[in-house]
Order: sequence, then structure tokens, then C-alpha cells
Amino acid sequence: IHKHADSLLSTASGFTNYRGLLNLCILLLALANTRLFLENILKYGILIDPVKIIHLLISEPYSWPNVILILGSNIFALVALFNEKLLAKGWLSENTGFGITVVNLVLCLLIPSTVILVLHPNPIFSCITCGMYSVMFLKLVSYFSVNRWCRLQRTENTKIKRRKSLSVSESMLKSENGKPETMLVSYPDNLNYTDLYYFLCAPTLCYELNFPRSLRIRKRFLLKRAIEMIFLSQLIMALIQQWIIPTVNNSMKPLSELEFPRMVERLLKLAVPNHIIWLIFFYCFFHSSLNVIAEILRFGDREFYKDWWNSETVDKFWKTWNVPVHRWCVRHLFKPLVKRGYSKMFASVAVFALSAFFHEFIVSVPLRMFRVWAFSAMLGQVPFSLFVNKYCRHEKYGNMAVWLSLILGQPIAIFAYVHDYYIIHYAAPT
Repeated sequence: IHKHADSLLSTASGFTNYRGLLNLCILLLALANTRLFLENILKYGILIDPVKIIHLLISEPYSWPNVILILGSNIFALVALFNEKLLAKGWLSENTGFGITVVNLVLCLLIPSTVILVLHPNPIFSCITCGMYSVMFLKLVSYFSVNRWCRLQRTENTKIKRRKSLSVSESMLKSENGKPETMLVSYPDNLNYTDLYYFLCAPTLCYELNFPRSLRIRKRFLLKRAIEMIFLSQLIMALIQQWIIPTVNNSMKPLSELEFPRMVERLLKLAVPNHIIWLIFFYCFFHSSLNVIAEILRFGDREFYKDWWNSETVDKFWKTWNVPVHRWCVRHLFKPLVKRGYSKMFASVAVFALSAFFHEFIVSVPLRMFRVWAFSAMLGQVPFSLFVNKYCRHEKYGNMAVWLSLILGQPIAIFAYVHDYYIIHYAAPT
């Protein structure tokens, strides 16, 4: 009957199957959030209005400058294309072409900022506009850099095709002598409208002359992702209307009076629904929406994210949760700085500083107030990463630290901006 054995909860037992306890935690989490949801319904009633966002756009004429700005972004793309064509023909020097590119990129951020700050369009649509211009900026940087690499290699009398990027299925479409022949675009044949606008629409920030392409559009896969995108976007709007806005509105008084205990209570109350919305947004954008775009364009590289939920360090999280941005930062900022002799630490700080700038740009310009909370939060990831690497060396504790920063970091930033916005626009002057 008796034998030498350790208790299951002891480390020495080697027991690792805690599936039942995980199920218990999931059920407790579901029950707790169900109670919060019912409490919200009983207190505020049904606040969900699916057509409110459309009514907001139609009813406010000052939201339309955002539409004009989005359409006007084509100007910066066309300037980049004509600049590259002139450089390819040798009609412009490299220094002149670089100067035109810098001016074009600066105006790409300066013009929408000026229009938004002067005309005061709706902040929600302004955030979208600033986000699209940020993407345009990063893509045009990559577009210029890759074409410049091609020009530099062409001076060495080398025919540039960049890397072999087509998928195996598509490379088999054309064969010669029984062997597959891959169709590749060479520089400067890539400098045309079709190539540029394909890149601008593709779900990537890094330009290539030849992208991996799928053979066909999978209609069933496309339909599933499109339904997910529509449903989840509506669910996010519903949760914000029903859960986030009432909580934020009820936080105005304790925030304005700086009642610390009430502020902490409001923070914890906002943390769970905010995090749920953030997780839904991640799936909706990085999985559903980007796959819809990629499927329509037959874009083959679908690695938009990795297993960021298993990150043991802050560095790994930022490398895995947004792969397109990470690839751009490594390719066009981190590696060039290291090659110029800068340390890897300096290059990493530069990457976080650039990310912090665009976070602040997307938030502060639409709200028309500059408090650098988003900038400080992003740049603060550097010391936080060092802290986690030093004091949370066990992978379990490191992963918990990453999750804790995600759960509490965003509500703190929201409250910081809500407090300042309330003080500026609604607080009575003293």
C-alpha cells in the first residue's frame, strides 16, 4: 500500500498536469466578469448603439477633413515614386534624392498634424488618420531604403533582383526544359504604380521587389476572416459604449480631486474590461483584418504575430506581438545603427524612442494636448525591461510581469489622458 512518494503539489513530484485548476480559474474569471456585466446593465441600462459612429461622422462636418487627408496621402506616395524614377535614371544625385525624401517624409507627418490642430476634427477619426499617416511614413522609408540599396549594388554592375520571394506553388506556373522558372522583378522595373500601391496596401512595412505570393484566393477562409472582422469590431464598439465610457465618466470626480483610493479602485475596475477589449482588438486586427487584406492581395507572408502570450521578458513581447513593426525597426533602424558603430543598447533605446514618438503622435495630435504620457510609457519599457531581466529571471515570474504591465499599464495611460482632457475642457476655472 505504502511507497516512497512526494505530494503532487511538491516540486520534487514532477507532476505538471494542472488542467483542472486552469479550468477552475477560467470559470471563476467568467463568473466574476458576468457579475460585473450584469451589474453594469442594471446600473446603466443598454447603452449600445451600433450606428452611433456613422451618425457621428455624418452629423459633424468637421470630421470630413480626415477623409480629405486620407485621400491626400496619395500625393506623398506619388512624390516618392517620381523621386525614385528620377534617381534610377540618374537625373538626380543621391544627395538631392535623399533631401527630397526627407522633406516628403517630414511633410507626411506635419501636414495632417497641422490640419487636425487647426480644424479640430473628431478625435476618433483623427486617431485613425494619424495612424494611417504613420504607416505611410514607415512604408515610404522602407521604399526609399530598398531602392537605394538596389542602386548602390547596380553601380557594382550587379543585376539586382533582391531575394527569391515567390511561393513554390506560383514558381511552378512557368517552366522551361521541365524545370520550374521563378518570375522575378528586377530593379528598376519595379518602379511603377502597380508595384507601389501593392506595397502600400500589403500588410507589411518592409518593402521588397518580390513578395511571397499565394496561388489563389481562398474564398472560404476570406469569408470567415471578414465575418470575424465585422463582428469583433462591432463587439469592441459595444463594450466601449457599455463598459468603458461609464467607468471613465464616473472617474472624472476622483481624478479631478486626486482621491488616490478612489483612483486605484477606478483603475482596477477599468483594467479588466480594457484588457478584454485589447485582446479582442489584437485578434480582430492582427489575425482577422490583416488576413483579409493578405488574402485579397494573395500576400503569402502571414506571420503578423508570434506567441507573445508566452513572453518571459519585455523584449520578447515587443519582438513577437507586432511582427511587421518589429521587422521594420530591426531592418531600418536597429541594424543600420549597429553597423555605424553604435551599441546595441543605444540602438534598442532608439527603437523604443521612435515607437514612443508615434504612440504620442497618434494620441496627442487628435486630442490637441501634449502631455507625453504615451511617449513616457513606451520609453519606460527600457528600464522596465532591465528590471524584469534582473529580478524576474524565472520564466514564470517574467511572464507574469509582462501580463501585469499589459493589464495595468493601459488603464493608467487612459486615466492620465482623461484627467488632463477633463481639466482642460471641462473643469471650472479657479
